[in-house]
Amino acid sequence: MNRTLPFTKEHIEDILQQYPTPFHIYDEKAIRQNARHLKTAFGGVHGFKEYFAVKALPNPFILKILKEEGFGADCSSLPELLLSERAGLMGKNIMFSSNDTPAKEYQKAKALGAIINLDDISHIEFLEKHAGLPELLSFRYNPGPLRTGNAIIGQPEEAKYGFTRAQLFEGYHLLKAKGVKRFGLHTMVASNELDNAYFIETARMLLDLVVEISAEVGIEFEFINMGGGIGIPYRPDDVPVSYEKIADGVSQAYEETVHRHGLRPPKVFLECGRIITGPYGYLVSTVLHRKNTYKQFVGLDANMANLMRPAIYGAYHHITVLGKEDAPPNHKYDVTGSLCENNDKFAIDRMLPEIEIGDIVAIHNTGAHGHAMGFNYNGKLRSAELLLRENGKVVQIRRPERPEDYFATLDFEQLENFK
Repeated sequence: MNRTLPFTKEHIEDILQQYPTPFHIYDEKAIRQNARHLKTAFGGVHGFKEYFAVKALPNPFILKILKEEGFGADCSSLPELLLSERAGLMGKNIMFSSNDTPAKEYQKAKALGAIINLDDISHIEFLEKHAGLPELLSFRYNPGPLRTGNAIIGQPEEAKYGFTRAQLFEGYHLLKAKGVKRFGLHTMVASNELDNAYFIETARMLLDLVVEISAEVGIEFEFINMGGGIGIPYRPDDVPVSYEKIADGVSQAYEETVHRHGLRPPKVFLECGRIITGPYGYLVSTVLHRKNTYKQFVGLDANMANLMRPAIYGAYHHITVLGKEDAPPNHKYDVTGSLCENNDKFAIDRMLPEIEIGDIVAIHNTGAHGHAMGFNYNGKLRSAELLLRENGKVVQIRRPERPEDYFATLDFEQLENFK
């Protein structure tokens, strides 16, 4: 797959005059084009709407861009609800799906008019007690051994998420008895999946359930939410998913279930994050050191606090050495950060052009679960986030952390009197 960049070495060097590395930079034009591509592909799917998974890239500038493209927000915490609200996303433009949910989060979701998607049958009583039952409610289904997961999300029967099949029927009976009038059905059983057929089968599974539950419980479904999990081609030989193939398969499943049984047509929702912004973000970093011991090491000014996926998942992220795009990759390196953990590596035994101190590298596909998964262990400070606008200009949409941010929650006044 082509690994072109939306910027040149000279462009980045200009940016460095104002914004030093490391930083994540996001390509607004590509994000918008991708959003429009998804909407066009699913244009024939009844009531289609994408709720962007805020956890993938929790920045209100990005949420505002996606709001302008007609997307909603998929939230799973109070801060994500607040970010969505600040970006102008309200009401049914928010899908709230969480687990082990505190009362105040349900209360805020209900106050915003968000669609609430319950993770457990016991949460019906909990929500009713602490916030009251809304007119519209959805349940998250865990199919257990009926479906397979993958390395990132795990096998469904081992997952902490969702209702069993039997609990779905029991739960919808209970909601109906309590006077709830409108219903949705949700699932999320994979992460970073590249098989188009997987998502078509997910739609078919949900639609078959809609048929069965509607008949037994005597309710109609307003929507199904297929979840997210559509993967991106991190490795050069990965084949990207086809929005069109997934949409066509969903439409066919729709015809074979909903229309054949004469049901009220439910809307079809997605809550993707990675596929929306992931390919259009880059972690830009400068080479600080080279080390030659038992291996050849290249040390960056970024570390796993800026991008932890390679360390925790063994995930592959492509690396481009700016200005050496056409040079032969004839040197084998471990590309590392400065964290005091030996797994603080962006790449292991990676074939790259010869690298010198001061070279600038771009680590690809960091537009989702990159900055968002950052942390402060070892006193490491998270980097800035920049937005490459459609006109070529760059704006900072999150400043880098400073030492005073790291110390902000410490009570130094108490320390002065501590004995």
